[in-house]
This record gives sequence, structure tokens and C-alpha cells, in this order.
Amino acid sequence: MPKITYIEHDGTEHPIKVAVGRSVMQGAVDNNVPGIDADCGGECACATCHVYIDAAWLDRIGRPEPGSQEASMLSFAAVTQPDSRLSCQLQVSDALDGLVVRMPEGQH
Repeated sequence: MPKITYIEHDGTEHPIKVAVGRSVMQGAVDNNVPGIDADCGGECACATCHVYIDAAWLDRIGRPEPGSQEASMLSFAAVTQPDSRLSCQLQVSDALDGLVVRMPEGQH
């Protein structure tokens, strides 16, 4: 299983093995990682699973497609950056082994 490292706003790290096919959000929720609220349950309807992609991974993960539902939902996030993504939209695969995501100070 690929390992995803979730880093809370205060720097606390949570290295978690997440099953292939799950979303990065589901990996956090399944393992009670604080900082990813996932209020919509993975339906891409709330932006409460907002994360920042580590710079080393940004080229591989990419940014949301302009005009996509994810891009629209990110407009509801409190503090977005060029490396912002919704973790519900990131499907775990073996290629994501080692991925690092950081959580914003709060989810809105």
C-alpha cells in the first residue's frame, strides 16, 4: 500500500498507508487524521478536504482543471494557494507512494 504523509498545520505528521483506489481524503478520514473534515463525504461539494500538495509532488499531481467542479469548490476554501487541491479528487495509486500533503490552518 502506498504511504501518504499528512501534515497538520502545526507540523504534526501522520504517515498512513492507504489502499490503492481510495482517495487521499478517505485515507485521512479512515485513520482519524485531524484537519481534513470531509463534510460532504467525498462528493466534491464543500472544500473541507482542502490540502496543499508538497512542492516535490506538484508536477506529478497537477492542478485542478480550470472550470472543473474541483476548481469551483476550491473557491470556497479559506486560504488557497497555487498548490491547493481537494483531497477527495486525488485517487491513491502506487505512483503516489510517498506523497506529502499539508493541511491549512482550518477548513471552511
